[in-house]
Amino acid sequence: MARRGCRPGDRPTERLELTDLFAASGLEKAAPRPLADELRPGQLSDIVGQPHLLGPEGRLTRMLKGERIGSLILWGPPGTGKTTLARLLAHHVRLEFVQISAIFSGVADLKKVFDTARGARSVGRGTLLFVDEIHRFNRAQQDAFLPVVEDGTITLVGATTENPSFELNSALLSRAQVLVFHPLEDAALETLLTRAEGVRGPLPVAPDARASLIRMADGDGRAILTLAEEVYRVAEEGEVLSAEEVQAILQRRAPAYDKDRDGHYNLISALHKSVRGSDPDAALYYLMRMIAGGEDPMYLARRLVRMAAEDIGLADPHALTLAIAARDTYEFLGTPEGELALAEITVYLALAPKSNALYKAFNKARRFVAETPSLNPPKIILNAPTKLMRSEGYGAGYEYDHDVPGGVSGQNYFPEGLEPQRFYEPTERGKEASLRARMDELSRVRRQRRDKGGPDES
Repeated sequence: MARRGCRPGDRPTERLELTDLFAASGLEKAAPRPLADELRPGQLSDIVGQPHLLGPEGRLTRMLKGERIGSLILWGPPGTGKTTLARLLAHHVRLEFVQISAIFSGVADLKKVFDTARGARSVGRGTLLFVDEIHRFNRAQQDAFLPVVEDGTITLVGATTENPSFELNSALLSRAQVLVFHPLEDAALETLLTRAEGVRGPLPVAPDARASLIRMADGDGRAILTLAEEVYRVAEEGEVLSAEEVQAILQRRAPAYDKDRDGHYNLISALHKSVRGSDPDAALYYLMRMIAGGEDPMYLARRLVRMAAEDIGLADPHALTLAIAARDTYEFLGTPEGELALAEITVYLALAPKSNALYKAFNKARRFVAETPSLNPPKIILNAPTKLMRSEGYGAGYEYDHDVPGGVSGQNYFPEGLEPQRFYEPTERGKEASLRARMDELSRVRRQRRDKGGPDES
């Protein structure tokens, strides 16, 4: 029989009637529940792994001294307690808790929630609206929150795994404080395992397998409890599983890496900076993190080619050639054999002498061209295939550099009326040390020609 409390459009408190009756009957205790839900914290002090927020001097601890909170954005990886915190905050500050997901909700759903919140407010009850995956709302949907947050109809608590600076409207961010959640450290994950043993009994694993579970959880509290639950499910009575057995049973948990979002940009930045900083071991670590996370190896190959040009340049002219060769090798061999070529060039680039002199020269020349008139090259270096052009002075006085001593005439190649520039300033590192000496010698030859007043200087 349909219950009135379940009808679409009813107030959140009415929709909970059936759940409340179910709980009051005692049947809920007999229903199967995931271990992570069974161990969900019942008070703020039970949340682990976020002492910077909930410790004695934590940011949120200080906020709650007045037992009132403003709107919040909870930013952090999965399984770090964002949803649990939102529920407990609502109870702590005596607000009605309403939860929606940005994946399944649209503007019409938001309007219903706002109308219900206005009704609750008219009888003196406030509403904490928890929006999971808030970054999934588009800009127009995010704008819908602004008036109800501003007038106090709702206290908004949004959860996101993505950088709010990029994913949320600045107007919405200006009305909320951002709380950053950290991945759970090993000690916090161990605490969760201990709590699991308090309700399910000793975890049937050897010490090395326990440590392996913690590593596989990758800082995710929900994951460690899900992994533990699977161990309880498969272990036979009296059996103690080794690390190898646990890994074989559980397979391998996918790394916390989304190649389309924040993790992607963080790790490629870390790889690039490790190469630039000449740390081959750190560079290899980030390379393998991205490969293990499912990154397209050709994307990595392209980035390594860029590093060769941008951060090594002419300090090691072979670096660019070898980076392209590594890309071609991967394209030829594919996965997994071709990945070794990417590892090889990563180590080579990290150990190569570094110079961004060419990169700086490129940018300097580009700015100079943008800021100066489009002058014609000097006539002395222009070809004169016709009599008219010869009569106009095209090519007059040009010296063929191969015919002069040293192979450098020193004549001017910049447009007339434009002071010759020096964009490229080689460093003293690697091959550029000899290039600097060569540049200095060429400058000396050109200076001598100017001092003598050669034909192109008239």
